[in-house]
Amino acid sequence: MKLKMMMLALVVFFAGAIVASADSPHMGTWKLNETKSHFSKGATKNNTVMYEASGDSIKVTVDGTAADGSAVHSEWTGKFDGKYYAVTGSATGDMRSYTMVNSRTLRFREQQAGKVVLTGMITVSRNGKSRTVTTTAKNAQGKWVSNTAVYDKQ
Repeated sequence: MKLKMMMLALVVFFAGAIVASADSPHMGTWKLNETKSHFSKGATKNNTVMYEASGDSIKVTVDGTAADGSAVHSEWTGKFDGKYYAVTGSATGDMRSYTMVNSRTLRFREQQAGKVVLTGMITVSRNGKSRTVTTTAKNAQGKWVSNTAVYDKQ
């Protein structure tokens, strides 16, 4: 009987975790609101960011514009568990981690060759219609600079 109860509890726990990630306010497509955002000189602007389920993981797809006007595209698939997963197409790093702070806030870091090159915080508004992303990253001269990007839910 104990074994059945433990198995049932585990099934309910994992089903709840899957449902909770599907109901995450971070999920969906977000479009940059440039008038509400502030970027340091030469910063890349992520124009569209999409969060979607990918099996038991989350896929984050970013499309934007580099300082020189060229298009940028990156993809990351992983979990919001604080572990680093590979990111492709990022100009700053080769690995990225996301940590769930609370239901509306994520902390993230990006590494290049094992060294942290970018840190940030993502907060979705209470009404779920906008999100603010604050980042601190090394610029081309190796100095730490900060950016604040505001996105509207599509």
